[in-house]
Amino acid sequence: MNFALILFIALVVTGSIWLLDVLVLKRGRDRDVPEPLLVEYAKSFFPVILVVFGLRSFLVEPFKIPSGSMMPTLLIGDFILVNKYTYGIRLPVINKKVVPLSNPERGDVIVFRYPADPGLDYIKRVVGVPGDVVEYRGKQLSINGQPIRTVNTGTYSYVSNGLNYITATVYDEYLSDVGHTMMIESDKPPVNVRQVVDFPNRDSCSYNVDGEGFVCRVPDGHYFSMGDNRDASGDSRYWGFVPDENIVGKAFFIWMNFDHLGRIGSIIR
Repeated sequence: MNFALILFIALVVTGSIWLLDVLVLKRGRDRDVPEPLLVEYAKSFFPVILVVFGLRSFLVEPFKIPSGSMMPTLLIGDFILVNKYTYGIRLPVINKKVVPLSNPERGDVIVFRYPADPGLDYIKRVVGVPGDVVEYRGKQLSINGQPIRTVNTGTYSYVSNGLNYITATVYDEYLSDVGHTMMIESDKPPVNVRQVVDFPNRDSCSYNVDGEGFVCRVPDGHYFSMGDNRDASGDSRYWGFVPDENIVGKAFFIWMNFDHLGRIGSIIR
């Protein structure tokens, strides 16, 4: 569901009714005659819709985490806020950038429109920026030939969608000066080659047929993303690069989780 489009239509409809009443209908209506109910509703809802539309389009937008692909950083049921202006100001609905401000950096957690179906919003971590050579072999991530530093911090257990009890090893990973958590399951391959689809710029990637790894060069205007739950994430390994025009914003704050109240107010890193 394109909620931004629905808000925009509601904004246009209520605003048009209000304007029509001011310019035409009100002049032919006696002062002691009450406003039509439709006009009254339009005048009441238009300012509210305008504020909500403006906030969601240019400042922050709320999202709910639906899957475990970003565990342990983000849990199912986390309600998060996404900064809409960090990377530039975009026109609402069509998402066209009109004022560039900055670009996503390695380690940023971004929300974007899934390239294969722009009606779906995905959330992943930026691993590679334009021009980077991203390599993932034997569960070791390297960028431009340099292995990314990781520090083992213990284990994390959870119940998967198939009701399997999973225990993964947790690491602090340093794609930048600030580390973030990610986890892997040692018995899973770095990539399941059978699940890789034919995506745009597919010739920029090379996969080992045995599933032991891959290497990709990130094209201009695109980003390589991976989930922090490395072995339970459908990401750029499988469906390709994230175009800049698909980026919605940068996730930065957890404002609610009804099952884990202690997560309220957490900063996403």
